[in-house]
Amino acid sequence: MSLFNLVSKFKPSGDQPGAIQALLDGFKSGNNCQTLLGVTGSGKTFTLANTIAQLDRPVLVLSHNKTLAAQLYSEFKSFFPDNAVEYFISYYDYYLPESYIPQTDTYIAKDASINENIEKLRLSATTSLLERKDVIVIASVSCIYGLGSPEDYEHMCVPVKVGSNIGRDELLRGLVNIQYERNDTAPEKGQFRVRGDTVDVFEPQREEFVRVELWGDEVESLSRHFVVNGKLKNRTDKVMFFPCKHFVMPPERIESAVTGITEEMKQQVEYFESKGLLVEAQRIYQRVNYDLEMIREIGYCSGIENYSMYLSNRQPDSRPFCLFDFFPDDMITVIDESHVTLPQLRAMYRADRSRKKTLVEHGFRLPSALENRPLKFEEFEKMHNDCIFVSATPSDYEIEHGGKPIEQVIRPTGLLDPVVEIRPLEGQVDDIIHEIREASKKHQRVLVTTLTKKSSEHLSDYLCDLGIRCSYLHSELDALERVRVLSQLREGRYECVIGINLLREGIDLPEVALVAIMDADKEGFLRSERSLFQVSGRAARNNAGKVILYADNITKSIQKLVDTTKQRRKKQNAYNKKHNIIPKTIEKPKGITINDAVAMESGVKYSSADAVSSVFEVAESGTGFGKDQVKNLNPSQLQELIQELEEEMMGAAESLEFERAADLRDKIKMISADRFVK
Repeated sequence: MSLFNLVSKFKPSGDQPGAIQALLDGFKSGNNCQTLLGVTGSGKTFTLANTIAQLDRPVLVLSHNKTLAAQLYSEFKSFFPDNAVEYFISYYDYYLPESYIPQTDTYIAKDASINENIEKLRLSATTSLLERKDVIVIASVSCIYGLGSPEDYEHMCVPVKVGSNIGRDELLRGLVNIQYERNDTAPEKGQFRVRGDTVDVFEPQREEFVRVELWGDEVESLSRHFVVNGKLKNRTDKVMFFPCKHFVMPPERIESAVTGITEEMKQQVEYFESKGLLVEAQRIYQRVNYDLEMIREIGYCSGIENYSMYLSNRQPDSRPFCLFDFFPDDMITVIDESHVTLPQLRAMYRADRSRKKTLVEHGFRLPSALENRPLKFEEFEKMHNDCIFVSATPSDYEIEHGGKPIEQVIRPTGLLDPVVEIRPLEGQVDDIIHEIREASKKHQRVLVTTLTKKSSEHLSDYLCDLGIRCSYLHSELDALERVRVLSQLREGRYECVIGINLLREGIDLPEVALVAIMDADKEGFLRSERSLFQVSGRAARNNAGKVILYADNITKSIQKLVDTTKQRRKKQNAYNKKHNIIPKTIEKPKGITINDAVAMESGVKYSSADAVSSVFEVAESGTGFGKDQVKNLNPSQLQELIQELEEEMMGAAESLEFERAADLRDKIKMISADRFVK
């Protein structure tokens, strides 16, 4: 019997059957990596679901973006309702890493807020991987960061069976050792309640509790109950209680870790003193001794992850444990939007090491803190096992490792690739104005891409002076403004949006019928083959989709776009005629947010009927960021905004712009505080 039960009212169509079979045949013939080249709207997720259903192996789906990971989670959850579809992303509502800026002698302490609901989903993912094989984990790139050892995690579990001899006090000690807390009044997840010889254990990863009934030192019965009303859900013969945290270890490990940390601290103090760096020597001595005192007293200290090498009993330069270690050897890795995800994975180690190296050099951390890190890309390559790269524009890496791409260019909706036209550079602004006005008459939207931020702003001002409702969009706008601009474009308050790089994943706007690319023959990153394909794809969800390239010279990238589009349209047209399909513009609702994904497990319902733009009201004067800008947001929309700001903050931190990151951190705190007040 198959591990996975695929549930869908649709059957594979278009290129999907061929792509599914090609992926299956590739793995059977021993291809370690394969590339699925699927155009926008071709149903790549459905193809992957059908492939997974036939491979019968645990799967990790990697996404570069938390919000897109939430969308994938909802889709796979609907395809596999009877299987364990899990969600594993960074559990921080906001996160500012510890850092030091020598030029200004500025130290910024680590600051973070953990989302307990997301932490519950992370625990659910690792628990499922240890309990069963029919598991699909949707994860962000944060999954390559360190976790506790799977062996320690499993070793610390507390097994309970009906008829087994275990005293009540022994059971309670076991639960406390794996970081459960006692709460006899109003227990929550990760806590237990004691009533005589009955112990109710509220597992952190489930919306239910386990009742353990004892008769003396013998387990008399085990049952699961609903949290809300306490009604019986089912009875069972055995239960395995997993730790409440991923970082758990036996008590004896802490003693050996303290010894190792103390020895390294002494060596580092001697090193600084030998170099005449007395301030650094005093600093590291005080910080480490304070941390050790906290660890001895309460088993924890701020920044304890910086001592993970000792706590995990790892050797220097050995890779950290991560989510991959919880998977069996026959796992499959799917890398979504691989042209973006792979570069992120490649860059994460270097960015992390650069920041920590500065802390070590100035006495804020021991050298072993460098071992608390994400995987190196070379380590990731050795661990991902059989792999499927998924992208509309695969890079050279995917082609080199995955061989000739498996193409999927037929859309089940019948939509064709947008028509590509090439027009001269002279008079391009006047031509764009004409096209915008024509599109506006048909209630269509327009995207225009320029080469610089200044030119996007100047063109926007010029068009506004002519009475065209437009706005610019680039990286200097904060998340609040970007969401507002795109939302108002969808609802028609803007006719046009002008930007530099409008290929950011997630900008799928069915109302956009025209994409105009200015100075398309200026070969470079923004006018490369991959960028042109991605930008053109923004018009692929509208039946009237069209792309205009303003160029005097036909570059290789332009020619490739034109030739490929002609080939795809010919194939798509033939399929539509054969199957009597009439293309229709996609009607896209508001996408799922992270809170929506969490709510799918928690049972909380959020309304998404209102357009996002209706609540993102900002004064035209563009005054400062204040609480009045978010006062009407519902919980789902607040979480979406927090996610956008968090990504900005992380990007600023990785670019060593720590003051800007701190400012964004304060904005997130303000929004979060406002959320809880409401």
